[in-house]
Amino acid sequence: MTHNGLFVGLVTLDFLYGVSEYPAKNQKVVASDYTVAAGGPATNAAVTFSYLQNQAKLLGVVGHHPVTELIRADLTQQNVILTDLDPTRLEPPAVSSILVTPKTGDRTVVSINAVKSQASVESLPENCLDGVDIILIDGHQIPISQHLAKLAREQEITVVLDGGSWKPGLETVLPYIDYAICSANFYPPHCQNQADIFAYLYDMDILYIARTQGDRPIQYRSPNREGEISIPPINAVDTLGAGDVFHGAFCHFILQSSFVNALTAAAEIAGRSCQSFGTRQWMQ
Repeated sequence: MTHNGLFVGLVTLDFLYGVSEYPAKNQKVVASDYTVAAGGPATNAAVTFSYLQNQAKLLGVVGHHPVTELIRADLTQQNVILTDLDPTRLEPPAVSSILVTPKTGDRTVVSINAVKSQASVESLPENCLDGVDIILIDGHQIPISQHLAKLAREQEITVVLDGGSWKPGLETVLPYIDYAICSANFYPPHCQNQADIFAYLYDMDILYIARTQGDRPIQYRSPNREGEISIPPINAVDTLGAGDVFHGAFCHFILQSSFVNALTAAAEIAGRSCQSFGTRQWMQ
């Protein structure tokens, strides 16, 4: 069954380079491979959701700049419908430079978030929630996310949080979240460990919480169950975007399965994405 998903947040242009070693100060290295693709947490999640035979719509700030054509072309190829929340913006979009070491799968990312490109609620298209089954919010567009999450709660549309890291203002969005899927780098104010994080989110009335830890077990809590899910071992080539892929896959599986089963299936898809270079090759 095909579902409709709305993904809200950061849209970047990613330049990825495969290197045998990281350059030292004032050193130049020749890349063994490279690729260019649209990126950002919500963006990669939308691409994954689309790959799993769903309809994905992406809300973010792209603007009117020659570089944005590369973003638009990639998303069109991935069957993701992009809605630009600031089409008159003349500044270039956020560009990420990423170095990946295929031998270990490690990556180093230099990027910019959406602090300088926050869209206003007035920029939202009318009826943007029509037909939507699930919304994913990555925290990079706080005013937009808070507004949409509140509307979604009123319309009984499932809302998922990609908690990659804590972002100021996120506390205004959390009361409307159904599923919080957080990374090991997600620390709300005054939280020091997993117990603190889960307690903080539970106090926000979020009943389904999970915390991913790379290749370590996923920790989760639901109203009637809590525990860990083991991650199948893989030979990682590139871990870039693995969390984003996980979230996009989770949005697909949670619409047809239980919380634990959706987490398990999403982990398998994310693991597959780590076994090839870049954020697109695993789908070919």
